Amino acid sequence: MTPREAGDPRVRGRFAPRILGAGLTGLGGLAAAFALAARLVGDPWTGFAATAVVGLAAGTLLNVLGRADGDPSRREALVSVLTLWLLVPLVGSMPYWVGGALSPVDALFESMSGFTATGATVLSDFGALGPTTFVWRALSQWIGAIGIIVLFVAVFPQLAIAGRQLFFTEAPGPTEDRMTPRLRNTATAVLLVYAGLTLAAGIAYLATGLGPYQAFTHALTTMAAGGFSPEARSFEGFSAATQWAAIPFMALAGVSFTLQFRAWSGRPRALWRDTEFRTYLAILGVAAAALTWLLWPSEGGSSLRHALFQSVSILTTTGYASTDFADWHRPAQTVLLLLMFIGGSAGSAAGGIKVVRLLIVARHTAREVQRVLHPRAVLPVRVGRRTVPEEVLRAVAAFITLYVALFATLTTTLVMMGNDYVTAFSASIAALGNVGPAIGAVGPMAGYAVLSDPATLLLTFAMYAGRLEVVVVFVVFTFDWWRLPRSWRPWR
Repeated sequence: MTPREAGDPRVRGRFAPRILGAGLTGLGGLAAAFALAARLVGDPWTGFAATAVVGLAAGTLLNVLGRADGDPSRREALVSVLTLWLLVPLVGSMPYWVGGALSPVDALFESMSGFTATGATVLSDFGALGPTTFVWRALSQWIGAIGIIVLFVAVFPQLAIAGRQLFFTEAPGPTEDRMTPRLRNTATAVLLVYAGLTLAAGIAYLATGLGPYQAFTHALTTMAAGGFSPEARSFEGFSAATQWAAIPFMALAGVSFTLQFRAWSGRPRALWRDTEFRTYLAILGVAAAALTWLLWPSEGGSSLRHALFQSVSILTTTGYASTDFADWHRPAQTVLLLLMFIGGSAGSAAGGIKVVRLLIVARHTAREVQRVLHPRAVLPVRVGRRTVPEEVLRAVAAFITLYVALFATLTTTLVMMGNDYVTAFSASIAALGNVGPAIGAVGPMAGYAVLSDPATLLLTFAMYAGRLEVVVVFVVFTFDWWRLPRSWRPWR
């Protein structure tokens, strides 16, 4: 029997410090490299140096306090996830405010938007940041998105978070309550696809005329479904060829990476056999067709390009803009708002509710309608060839309930802070769904700088909660979370 199996207090609860230490140490080392690069090219470097010092010091201390041996309990895994996604954006915000470019509140918003791959920005003067900081900004999205994807396909199913265990039964991930070496297989498979598509996107951007700097930063944020751009007006100033090149890569960023791995590994039919993927394509097609029809009177021949670009960008929560859709008429904006509520596929870089959850809700609703006519019939809910267990239905229902409740609370609170309803409504769903740009005063070409500090902090929390699937965050607000497990009670 190992010390952990015996409940040795010297080991208990020390997995979380090790994970946090590894994350902060990695962030500090990366910041140190950026500090050196910024110093060499003449960009502001003190913020990176501060991040390096804090990250390496705190990370080293936590590494000493923690231990990685043994299997973490459910509570330790949740603590690790919740704390890591709070500490990394907090420490990672220093390059924005130490040099005076942003206030601490705005810097935290920008950093959280980066690591959660949201893409909302408070920058109003893009000339205030040097190229090194824009690369840091883009890389934060790329790193944050791959971290979330690995959590999605490897950790959340294990913890039975919002029905995740259903959708990855074919994925190489951990089973039951143990983190096994199969977790590494999952992470490796996902990273290979993610990095390969990022490289392909960069090459495509270069081929359409972008310089290496622009191609690199946009490739990172395209595959992260993040949307940060060093350009104040996003893709509006790029050629039509560059905008067309971005569309397929944004679309792939919204598709499950484990599904793509199977497709790229010699099983291309796996894509078309997947019900969620077919539904995802259908939603894109209907939205693009509707927007083309609505935009034709004003946009003419470019309506198809803008319609398809914005449909893909908003559904996948990438948040790029080929034009200022805040100036579109209300019917076209309504289509985009509906896409913000949907999001991409499970296991992708996209945020939002996810297509598969909405599929489950639709099938469950259809079953209940049938039950009115056949109250004694056995009517299983199926997604594709899989039967959805009742516990998964309950988990998805809980997620949708919390998601809508939080969205309504955010909207109401923003209105009470003095924001107009359109801005409050769209900003709430754009932050919670990790979309980025919204409508009204926080449109794609305006940003979130117009909001007050309390509103900015509120939306920072919304991005955090939305990226961690809402349910995970609300666990902290339950009584059972604060009640110590029996094995942790020294007085037992």
